[in-house]
Amino acid sequence: MDPNHFSPLALAFLGDTVFDLLVREELLREANRPPGKLHLAAKEQVNCRAQAQLYEKLLPLLTEKEADILRRGKNAKPGHTPPRQSREDYAKATAVEALFGWLWLQGDFIRAKELFIKITDG
Repeated sequence: MDPNHFSPLALAFLGDTVFDLLVREELLREANRPPGKLHLAAKEQVNCRAQAQLYEKLLPLLTEKEADILRRGKNAKPGHTPPRQSREDYAKATAVEALFGWLWLQGDFIRAKELFIKITDG
C-alpha cells in the first residue's frame, strides 16, 4: 500500500484517528484521570480550531515531502465545512490530519510522534 496514492481526504480520514490516539496517549501519560475528564481534555485538542493552530507550528519542521502532503491536505476540497468552523481552519485541520495519516501509512510512527511532541509541547 503506497500512501502517496491516497487522496488527501482519505489520508485525513485516518490521520484524524492517529492524531486522536497520540493525544489520548499523552493525556494518559500526564495523569490517571476518570474517563470523562480524559474525554473532555481530548476534545480540547482534537478539534478543527485546535488542529488548525498547529498547522503553522508544523511548517518549519517538515521535510519537502511532508510539506507537500500538508499542502495537498490544505488544498483538498471536502465539499462542506462543518457548522461554526471557518473554511481556513477546516482546511488547515484537514492538512494536519492528512500528514499524520500519511506518516502512519508510511509506517513512520516515530516521526509522527516526534512531530506531535514538537507541535503540542508534549
